[in-house]
Amino acid sequence: MAWTLTAEMIETCSCNMLCPCWYGVKELMVMDQGWCASAILFRIRQGSADGVNLDGRTLVLAYDFPGPTLFDGNATGRLYLDETASEEQRRALEAIFQGKNGGPMAVLGGLVAQWLPTQATAIAIQEAGDKLTATVGRFGQVTSTRLKNEAGKPMTMQNANFLSALQFDNETAELAPSGSQWSDPDMPRQFATKSGAVGTFTWRVS
Repeated sequence: MAWTLTAEMIETCSCNMLCPCWYGVKELMVMDQGWCASAILFRIRQGSADGVNLDGRTLVLAYDFPGPTLFDGNATGRLYLDETASEEQRRALEAIFQGKNGGPMAVLGGLVAQWLPTQATAIAIQEAGDKLTATVGRFGQVTSTRLKNEAGKPMTMQNANFLSALQFDNETAELAPSGSQWSDPDMPRQFATKSGAVGTFTWRVS
């Protein structure tokens, strides 16, 4: 399946700021609590997959990694998709974000031992200045606040291995501490988040 996406990623996870997985160095990727859970919001600006239009779709990926490092895998994952998406869009987005059709998500998808059934749900986004909150049905909220220095400029990280692997624009992401709350009863645990980052990307598989 040929596909392309231009989107924004708002990443949050349960590690302290900043999650060691961003560095992509195995020796450093020990999770703060011995496990890591994450809720990641994707806002697709433009996209298509084999003729299926994906413009404007919004979704959340939740992961639970039992640890102690990301590459130990054995994770549980679930996709939460904007309820207005069509069946064709759902199938296309599942294939992309579960890593079944290549691209950057294939690496993370390979670490997931169990994909729970995709949930169609309301996703309501509120933005106030540097803070974003996405309410995802009855499952939880993704909350992210872009970090600024005293001069009001964004604090960023650059050239970290995961930025390259996820093909972030200019290999740069803004630091964005989070306060997400997640309580899907089918996931291994309820969790809150502290770490976070925001960036944009264009992914393409031909």
